[in-house]
Amino acid sequence: MDPRPEPLVPTFVALRRATRRASPLFAVLAAALVVVLLAARPLGGIGFAFEALAIAGMLGARIHRRMGAVDQHARRDTELGVWLVLGAFAVVVHVDGRLGGDHYPLVYVAVGVLSAFAHPLASALVVAVAALFEALLQAAAFGGLAGVELARHAFFMAVIATVNVMSLRLEIARLRRVSRSQLDAERDTMREEARHYRLFLPTSPEDGKTKDDDRLIRSGIEEIELSVLFALRLLRQSLGTHTAMLLWLNERGNKLRISELVSDASDEELAEGPFSTADGIFGMVLSQRAPVSMGQLKSSYPLPYYQDTSAISAVCAVPVFQHGVVRGVLVVDRATGGPFASEAEELCEQAARFCARAVENERVFVQLERTRLEQGKLYRAAERLGAAMTEQEVVEAGVSCASEIAAVDFAALTAFLPSDGAHVICAVRGADAADFEAKRFDDTTGLCAMALRNRHVLPYRGHYDPGHQVVFSKELAPPTMPSLLVLPLVVHDEPLGTLVLGSRRPHAFDDAARGLLEVLASHLAVSLANARMVKRLEEQATTDGLTGLLNKRAMLETAVAKLEAARRFGRPLSVLVCDIDLFKRVNDTHGHDVGDVVIKELGHIHARIKRTTDSVARFGGEEFVTICEQTDEQGALLLAERIREELRRTKFNAGGGREVGCTCSVGIATFPDAGQSWEELFKAADEALYASKRGGRDRATIWSPRLRSDGNAAA
Repeated sequence: MDPRPEPLVPTFVALRRATRRASPLFAVLAAALVVVLLAARPLGGIGFAFEALAIAGMLGARIHRRMGAVDQHARRDTELGVWLVLGAFAVVVHVDGRLGGDHYPLVYVAVGVLSAFAHPLASALVVAVAALFEALLQAAAFGGLAGVELARHAFFMAVIATVNVMSLRLEIARLRRVSRSQLDAERDTMREEARHYRLFLPTSPEDGKTKDDDRLIRSGIEEIELSVLFALRLLRQSLGTHTAMLLWLNERGNKLRISELVSDASDEELAEGPFSTADGIFGMVLSQRAPVSMGQLKSSYPLPYYQDTSAISAVCAVPVFQHGVVRGVLVVDRATGGPFASEAEELCEQAARFCARAVENERVFVQLERTRLEQGKLYRAAERLGAAMTEQEVVEAGVSCASEIAAVDFAALTAFLPSDGAHVICAVRGADAADFEAKRFDDTTGLCAMALRNRHVLPYRGHYDPGHQVVFSKELAPPTMPSLLVLPLVVHDEPLGTLVLGSRRPHAFDDAARGLLEVLASHLAVSLANARMVKRLEEQATTDGLTGLLNKRAMLETAVAKLEAARRFGRPLSVLVCDIDLFKRVNDTHGHDVGDVVIKELGHIHARIKRTTDSVARFGGEEFVTICEQTDEQGALLLAERIREELRRTKFNAGGGREVGCTCSVGIATFPDAGQSWEELFKAADEALYASKRGGRDRATIWSPRLRSDGNAAA
């Protein structure tokens, strides 16, 4: 049975697919034809009702599809717009009985509604369709084309569509800018609070943190706020305070900002701060490092955190300590009653200790969580690098893991060549990668050479200045980026190369990221060394050390696979066995060194002459085996003759000004005539080889059944 499909099946499938894609066009053309016919020969209310129901049904289906979609799609939006315009023209023609009447602005409305949300290309196509349809209506139903009026209508439709599209894009851009600025402001506020609470220590003002850092900081600040609010509300209920607030020192220690507060005062009465550490009661607490309580205050007594003088009768402020250092001030006041008693001061001090402990606990938690996340990244990196078996897999895993640690836009892996002290770029990811791959550089003053020589990460803090710093060489420079890091790859003090990472974001490689990347580089170096060692072991296990060809074991595995493919597809396959003539005489006369040179050169001849689909192996001693796919006896004979003639023309230096020449004999066997299995084919080729030897050497012989009978007779 022929497994190929019937030609009618794919034709039917293609026809059905084309019909399904063209069905919306057919529906639009049919509806347009109906509108034109009814405009030319009105059928009254019944005809218009039928027309309106059909267009409304198709329009409703398109609107439903469009509402269910999130993104813009030119084809879908064009279909919807065409039906909108078609419906508008149907109403205009039926109600006004002509084009350009009182209801014609409905067409402008349809175009405007569509262009407000549709793809720009769809808006342009709908305007063109509307102009063409109006021309068709004018010609078929209203006695000829009105060029000026048609041009005016098309112009206004284009203007309305363009204005709507532009205004929509501008509004979307404005909203995005506003949203981005709001998010940036919230993020800046959050990080400012984090710096006050010392949840992390930034390496620079512009230091960009990761999403994990933002999530941890936000969670930590929320936990601190909840704890502080709990303490302040408890004080308010216990002491009947008017206002209770916690103020925290900034990094410089010269300003106090409100961390949290609960108060009966309105927002207009309270000052936002920040407040100077020398202001009023704040200065007294911070200078004395002890609680300060005042009672029977006059109504004119100024408190820094109120906009104007407030009717406060008593106030108590206590310092907030962390590890013996004042970090903030807790303040409570009340509008009625006497001064705060010693028990109230003690309660305020306990609340201050509670707030300080909440901040400290959250700081420790954030540090532990960041450490856990960093260890998780390193664990995943070690896992991926450990699973990589080839250099390419190691590079892919290393670059991917580096991208998880920092924002990496450019990555390159260089290998050090100790034989000549040069470097070569093995792999590149990022912009203009093709310009760097496999490029060699010898510049010893570049960052790569210096980082590998000094076993140290360069440049300092990852700040890259392309005007004064060379990465690879002066002729070979990476894309200009503000952040770049060169990490040396060293294993057991053996230099392997460097990992070059670049980022378009300033300060991308902060202290934390550099530490993680250095650990990643050490893992990468070990994995790279292991991959190279595995590659060498595989080569040693499958190749001959003298010639670089396959060895006997690898050839046997290859032969089984190639023979199975030839048997499955019914193709010929030929085996050539080549042996150097009188090779023992060469060794005995000129020495084994010359013999090795002859064997190596014959291996090079095989490698040069063979096709890419052929497999060549040194089977041992001076014997070579070649397997040629899709090659019959005559093709194999041509290859054998080329090998034989090339070796005969080659002269070898035997020392002392002497030259020696060698010849070879070749035996050829072809599947399936010479045998069905590898053992049978190899035996047949070997028989043909010995026939060449018996026939005078320096020749190639094709196996035939006669050779087997001659060999048996000779035996």
